[in-house]
Amino acid sequence: MTDTDSLSEALKAISVSTELIEEELKPHLDTVLAALLEKKKDAAVEIARSGILPTLAQALQSKTWLSCQVALVVAEMAREAAVRELCIEAGLVKVLVPHLNSNNQEVLLNTGRAIGRICFDNCSAREALTDLNVAEVLTFQLRRAPDAERRHVILEILSSLGESDTLKLQFAESGVPEALSEMIRGLRGGSDPHDLCSIKIASNLIVSLLLGDESMQKCFGEGSGLVYQDVLSWLQSSNTQLQLSGALAIANFARNDSNCVKMLDLGVVPYILTLLEQHVDEGDVSVQHAGLSALRNLAIPATNKVRMLEDGVTERIKTLLRSDMPPVQFKLLGALRMMVDGQEETALVLGKDSVLLSRVMEWCEAKDHAGVRGEASRLLAALIRHSRSSEVVQAVAKADGVRHLISMATSEHVIMQNEALVALAIASAIDIESMQEPFRGAELLPTLKKMLEDPVGAVEVKFSALGLICSLANSGEMKEDLNSVNMRESLSKLVDHSSSKLASQAQSVQAILSGTS
Repeated sequence: MTDTDSLSEALKAISVSTELIEEELKPHLDTVLAALLEKKKDAAVEIARSGILPTLAQALQSKTWLSCQVALVVAEMAREAAVRELCIEAGLVKVLVPHLNSNNQEVLLNTGRAIGRICFDNCSAREALTDLNVAEVLTFQLRRAPDAERRHVILEILSSLGESDTLKLQFAESGVPEALSEMIRGLRGGSDPHDLCSIKIASNLIVSLLLGDESMQKCFGEGSGLVYQDVLSWLQSSNTQLQLSGALAIANFARNDSNCVKMLDLGVVPYILTLLEQHVDEGDVSVQHAGLSALRNLAIPATNKVRMLEDGVTERIKTLLRSDMPPVQFKLLGALRMMVDGQEETALVLGKDSVLLSRVMEWCEAKDHAGVRGEASRLLAALIRHSRSSEVVQAVAKADGVRHLISMATSEHVIMQNEALVALAIASAIDIESMQEPFRGAELLPTLKKMLEDPVGAVEVKFSALGLICSLANSGEMKEDLNSVNMRESLSKLVDHSSSKLASQAQSVQAILSGTS
């Protein structure tokens, strides 16, 4: 008899079996399992559609000595995406969950894999689990897991299920993050590779559970939550994985203003700065990246910006300017830009700092990294926009930053074009003398003329360009330059624009240039 024949016979025998006689079922299950392990094309789908799933569900429900093998058959079938829906319809998830309480290592392993695979990328399956209190079963198992292998099985299931928002909250309410945190505490300080692997999975899992707003607030507990307290100790750990997870967790806790203010009160910032300083030279890029994300989020509320300046954060952050890692440079620039947002004093301090400016100029030239280039130009624009200071304008002009702002004004991103044009308008209103030469050198006026005449240019960009032209038109010398490139002709094309705001602005600028206003 061929393999195909023996598989069909086995399937037929299992599907018509109304009485569970384990000794009779075992050889047929062996045949099915052999076919699955050979990984024949479409075998899993054929088996699932043969009508054996109700019998498998019955066998699992009866908790016979066959449960271990049945769970393995389900786990092997569920490797195929097409089978997962059929497993849910047959109620297999529901009858598998109680087996997570088994004391038998192999039953637990097979059950965990079966549930994890059925639920992989599968919202209907995860929703089915929300009614089964699976979180409580798993928390209980995690707390009593006697060895690394059993721990890993539980952690794998938790990771697979933790992608569902509903389950994230259920996990938080059932104490999963606390159980994970406790487990990490027990394993810290050792060097066993299995333990280190458990620490990695568990800390990653906590970070992912913090992505749900409700579960994050529950773990934060107004700053006195056990998980939040443990996260602070991770920042001071010598384990790089825990440092990384700690910084990512802080960035997640810092997703709302009240948490940010509370964390600053509780003194989280020095921990992050010390961590960043440890990694400046030859350090771990991902830890620096995560630490800077955390700082940037913490700097979002205005009150925090002021306090972070008073606490000398900007000074300490500047030690990271030495970094030659583009992902770190990118995040550092973003964090500094967030620090100066709306903060005149911070923008003034940083905008006059020649060491900072010369490094930012280098990054404005970063040939291979458009992201770093863009962030560096945006920081330059922010320093002028938020300081509105002639000292900063002169410092930027002296450092040769004006040409970078002009090239930023032609970026493909509207938000960046606007930021650059507004910064240039402010700079020319404050100190046109410092700006005249760089403007001529970088051919600003032809660039502005092209912007106004661009048939597909964004209205808000044209409006910002008019603001800059208006600022230039108020200077005698620049007014001559504007007339020599025939800017009035470009303006006359806008006076009938469908945007009345744009049209009237064009008219005003035209009047200034004609000398009739």
